[in-house]
Amino acid sequence: MEMKKGKLGALFATTSIALALGATVAFADTIQVDKGGDIAALCGDKPTRVALVDGYGGDTWRKITEAELRDEASKCANITEVAYAEAGGDPQNYASLINGYTAQGYDIILAFTDFGDAALPAYRSAFEAGVTMVPYFGNISGEAGTDYAVNPYQDSIAIGAQFADWTGKALGGKGNVLMLGGPAGAASSQDFMNGFKEGLKAYPELKLLDENYIVTNWNPADAQKATAGLIAQYPQIDAIASDYGVTSLAATKAFLQAGLPVPAMSSIATSNEYNCMYLKAKADGTPWKYLALDGSTADVRFAMRQAMAKFQGLEITEPLGVVPYVYGDSETGVDPKCSETAPPDADLSSLLPEDKLNALFQQ
Repeated sequence: MEMKKGKLGALFATTSIALALGATVAFADTIQVDKGGDIAALCGDKPTRVALVDGYGGDTWRKITEAELRDEASKCANITEVAYAEAGGDPQNYASLINGYTAQGYDIILAFTDFGDAALPAYRSAFEAGVTMVPYFGNISGEAGTDYAVNPYQDSIAIGAQFADWTGKALGGKGNVLMLGGPAGAASSQDFMNGFKEGLKAYPELKLLDENYIVTNWNPADAQKATAGLIAQYPQIDAIASDYGVTSLAATKAFLQAGLPVPAMSSIATSNEYNCMYLKAKADGTPWKYLALDGSTADVRFAMRQAMAKFQGLEITEPLGVVPYVYGDSETGVDPKCSETAPPDADLSSLLPEDKLNALFQQ
């Protein structure tokens, strides 16, 4: 099943959701991010040059992702180069970087789908020039074999549904809920919202206070300001789902600064600072209900394996859809990690070996 936006009916017809200890959402054609295969069988023998292009860069999450790619690529002796560039949030620069790596003869270009379908012309141009073009993370439009080689994606719809199920159980099936997303029009946030809404149907006494996700631009200042506005607008907020840990942290701070109890919080891609804050609150006897689904920096490993299979002409059995694993869950006693030496925005759920992760933090 190739899952694109608008196919919710078919998706949920083949869905089961389980949040028992150690479990994750089980969707057709998805795989948990920490359950991936060994790239060694996909290395092939053709010399390979790889480039990774980000639309935005500089934060620790992106640095860990780049390090995860280099770690995965190091397992193939015939990968002779891994290059990296980020576009500084400029879609035109993003396209120029892809064009530049194409002109330089790179065999594989992985591109984080920061700009969604707007980047399809750049992907198509690279693919038509003979590049194994692999946009990853967002489930974009277009057609594999025409617009790009393959599109591995984080299954935001599945995650949204999982958060809805956890929220329903954590609140006893009753309460007022909201979702925080990224920029206006962000495809992954909309997919997350679609899954969240669908999952909430199993809990008719959960009231979604806004039919749209709350725009935060994945920016802590914007998220904290938006949450302050929500607190002023709604007298009772029982749970907040978010598609980025930075915005969850900002929302939590807004409630604490307002002198209000923190609602049940569910998030992906959480940070060291947020998990340390939660564990301190738990130790102080003032925790909130909390679910952290993580490991998203390793999504790039799945993209690398899909890309190598395409370029080397080898078969791969991994599905295209990836879901995170349970990294923290107050309802089942799973505590996230906290490090006093790692950066505040570090994602400690990375699949990097600990020595490589610590070395990255020292740079």
